Amino acid sequence: MPSRARRSSDRAVLALACVAQFMVVLDVSVVNVALPSIGHDLHYSATGLQWVVNAYVLTFAGFLLLGGRAADLYGRRRVYLFGLALFAAASLAGGFAQSSGWLTAARAAQGVGGAVLSPATLTIIVTTFSGHRLAKALGLWSAMGGAGGAAGVILGGVLTAELSWRWVLFINVPIGAAAFVAALAVLSEARRPDAGRRLDVAGAVTVTAGLATLAYAIVNTDVYAWTSARTLGAIGVAAVLLTAFLVIQTKVAANPLVPLRLFTKRPVTGANLVMLMIGAAFFSMWYFLSLFLQDVLGYGALRTGLAFAPMAVAIIVGAQTSSRLLARLGIRPLLLIGTGLAAGGFIWLSQVSTSAGYWGCVFEAGTTVSLALGILFTPVAAAATAGVDRSEAGLASGLMNTSRQVGGSLGLAALATLASSHSRTLLAAGTPGAMALASGYGRAFAVAAALVALAFVAAFVVPAGTRPAGAPAPAPEPGPVGAVGPLEPELGG
Repeated sequence: MPSRARRSSDRAVLALACVAQFMVVLDVSVVNVALPSIGHDLHYSATGLQWVVNAYVLTFAGFLLLGGRAADLYGRRRVYLFGLALFAAASLAGGFAQSSGWLTAARAAQGVGGAVLSPATLTIIVTTFSGHRLAKALGLWSAMGGAGGAAGVILGGVLTAELSWRWVLFINVPIGAAAFVAALAVLSEARRPDAGRRLDVAGAVTVTAGLATLAYAIVNTDVYAWTSARTLGAIGVAAVLLTAFLVIQTKVAANPLVPLRLFTKRPVTGANLVMLMIGAAFFSMWYFLSLFLQDVLGYGALRTGLAFAPMAVAIIVGAQTSSRLLARLGIRPLLLIGTGLAAGGFIWLSQVSTSAGYWGCVFEAGTTVSLALGILFTPVAAAATAGVDRSEAGLASGLMNTSRQVGGSLGLAALATLASSHSRTLLAAGTPGAMALASGYGRAFAVAAALVALAFVAAFVVPAGTRPAGAPAPAPEPGPVGAVGPLEPELGG
């Protein structure tokens, strides 16, 4: 039983991890409500405005693997502090942006900071807690991360309406500064004994460039057709880069960025497949609902933000409930419950129309999907690190978060293209504008339901009875002891 002083210290460590994760996820969605104001002030073109979101998402997705590996090799404290400082500095720079290029570059730098910071938060949790305390910590971490996505839309609406869109970026600076000072006092260093080894730079460059190029090709299909030379060329370049990455990992790198042996573990493979699908579906929900509320129902920025409050609460409730049920039900049953509930919620959302209104569809269906998202975060995080040595927790976290961001960016691009194409067809046929937009969003939600159904199937890849990392093994089947040691404290760190 941990002492009172140890429990107090652990709570402080958990708070630091949760605050950082909240900030990182928040910045994926916080700009959504502010986009019209940003576009007007900085003279973004209609197609260029998407890069306020995508510059962050693409660099976040591309550098997550490097961030996860860095946390393992160079120490959780160093990496946490570096990522936090970069994230806050980029937020400050973005808040002062005077041109579209300036803001886009700052958002890209934020994405790099977030990619370094996010895996470090899960590494901190997995190396601090074990057993039932780990399940509870994962539940709170999941709730904060999940709530960050919903709270971003709420906070973005409030700040944009009451102050300025610049404050959706400035808000990160005092929070980041406070977390930085607290981390210096609270976090101890822990790293792998072989931390002197260099990072796999070639692997990091090729996978980052490959993912970013593929995402760029998909994101721009709203301008260039799938069969255009530009799109096919970008997909071809991405294929070459990702193939080079696989060759480097298997044939070239002495210390590969991604030891592919991790994917021989069914929980890791299953978790990443599930996260890829639900990332593609859930990412789109906030985007389309924000547009539906403003462009179809005529809500203002503040009212749109507040409309998401029940969904933020539902995510927190789902995550906390899931963390309490994890030890009792196991990982796979919770994955099936969450994906099944989400599929039903997205089917419900596909019925959005000009006559449905907020209370008639958005509130009920959106809250259902948000509850499912909260339920899913904890078992997915547990599965992604189950059977993985604690010294590689950062890498496992990076893989999981990469799957979420890649699925989210590619899924949003594809669903947005689908919705836009369907709406244009209806407009050309004489359908009123609001009705055409609502129908397009409904079509996107229907496809999101299909993606979540695929996640339901992928959940069966995770073996029945899979336990979270750090959970005690059943007495009749003790696992091997001491195969690989845990993270070692760094003297003088």
